[in-house]
Amino acid sequence: MNSNSMYMEIALSEAQKAQAKDEVPVGAVIVQHGKVIAKAFNKRESSLSPIAHAEILAIQKAAKKLKGWRLPGCSLYVTLEPCPMCAGAIINARIDNVYFGAYDSKAGAFGTLYDLSEGKLNHAPSVVGGILEEKCASILTNYFKGKRGRHK
Repeated sequence: MNSNSMYMEIALSEAQKAQAKDEVPVGAVIVQHGKVIAKAFNKRESSLSPIAHAEILAIQKAAKKLKGWRLPGCSLYVTLEPCPMCAGAIINARIDNVYFGAYDSKAGAFGTLYDLSEGKLNHAPSVVGGILEEKCASILTNYFKGKRGRHK
């Protein structure tokens, strides 16, 4: 297993924690110099916060740990392509690399609907999508199928 797959598996583990709490199952991990420095999962429902996305929470934890808002030498692994809000936070935090699993046809901001990494802003992370894409997509698909099934 390569390192990208290994870190995405950790992000998937975070997504499973979200699912267990009836949150949309998205997980994120921030790595610096080969070491995991922050992990998080979606907490919008439990925190009653529209900004409690996995990426935002992981960025906040990493910034606290590194004692600064810039996250040099960091890579973010997230199970779903970041939305515009999260892409903006990633860019503002100066994260070097973003690796995501599933593409997001409804809100993807790193290539699917928009591409905020194209270099027009003050920072442009390197972005790679499709890491363990099938696994990342299936946890979301199964979660939403279950939600729809319960509401029929």
